[in-house]
Amino acid sequence: MTFEQFQATLLNNAPDAGLPPTLFALWWDAKGDWAKAHVAVDELETQDGMAVHAYLHRKEGDDWNADYWYQRSGRKFRRPTLQAEWDALVRGLLVP
Repeated sequence: MTFEQFQATLLNNAPDAGLPPTLFALWWDAKGDWAKAHVAVDELETQDGMAVHAYLHRKEGDDWNADYWYQRSGRKFRRPTLQAEWDALVRGLLVP
């Protein structure tokens, strides 16, 4: 799936079946359901999962918690804007 194809799925009422939890979370985040997005990655102990978790807490405005998850992910992934970070996360997660 390309980035553009992923974005096109945002017109649907539910995400495509089989999305990994990280993309599932970012899909729900883009649809405005932060809680559903957070549940998808809350206990995901992978670098990608922790990076998405960090982004979600940053979006929530909880910078301390976001910094904790950025550190756990082993990355300094923060982008200048939330949209730029969302785009970069989705693009990175779609790479085969």
